[in-house]
Amino acid sequence: MRRSTWRLYANSSPWCPPRGRSAAGAHGVGVTQVRTVRATVEYDGAGFQGFQRQRSSRTVQGVLETAVRAATGDDETVAGAGRTDSGVHALGQVIAFRTQSRLDDGTLLRALNAHLPADVAIRDLATAAPGFDPRRDATVRVYEYRIEQRPVRPVLDRTRAWHVGKTLDLARMRSAAAVMVGSHDFDAFTAGAQVSTRREVFALEVWREASTILIRIAANAFLYRMVRRIVTTLVRAGRCEIDAADVTALLTPAARSQIRGTAPAHGLTLLRVEYPNVESRYNRQRMTQAVRS
Repeated sequence: MRRSTWRLYANSSPWCPPRGRSAAGAHGVGVTQVRTVRATVEYDGAGFQGFQRQRSSRTVQGVLETAVRAATGDDETVAGAGRTDSGVHALGQVIAFRTQSRLDDGTLLRALNAHLPADVAIRDLATAAPGFDPRRDATVRVYEYRIEQRPVRPVLDRTRAWHVGKTLDLARMRSAAAVMVGSHDFDAFTAGAQVSTRREVFALEVWREASTILIRIAANAFLYRMVRRIVTTLVRAGRCEIDAADVTALLTPAARSQIRGTAPAHGLTLLRVEYPNVESRYNRQRMTQAVRS
């Protein structure tokens, strides 16, 4: 090699492929593959104006998309299984996003959490099947609502439970809840127009822990504010204002005007979202009810 040529190579900077592609990819082969990542997210809803992105408000989706950009360099939309309202919490929200990142799952999990604020965390993540949609692919959604009955309002749980300040009749609440299990028209339990208001409730459980009443509901999907209006109805039953027969009447198309009020958002938590490959009692109930119908 001539000395001048040697100097040319020796003084030149090392060549690096463009971001997101391998050296081979720069020549048209070996392009980095785009993959879909599925993750489970936990968040405290008190500091958010709901899940869905809004231009001038702090939202869960917005915070997650910012973290994805910071950790991977990808400007991608983060899709969620449920668009929780302002103030609603989550232990098991499921999200999905696309990325070209070559980080392994564990490293990506740590990188995302490093860029998330204290009130949001990704609990786990994995590469999903191509085309995975956390909302459309879900078969069961499970929510839990907390009601505090003690006379004095709670301080530590003030953003976690609805303080009613009165002992509720648990037996009447359970009787009212039993009526709503199954496939029904929940038009009276939603706010806003819907293409279809029929939903299938697989389980609706009510129990007491000390001074707290917990309501857990599992269904194939929920209408806007449906869970919180169901909670309001059960509280009215617990106050002896209505009974199971009244709830049956509410499940008729003409019952919209009979629903009064919506339970506060801060008592509600999205516990988990299930998919066809998840073995659970709710999925078993779903399959059993499908066979019966």
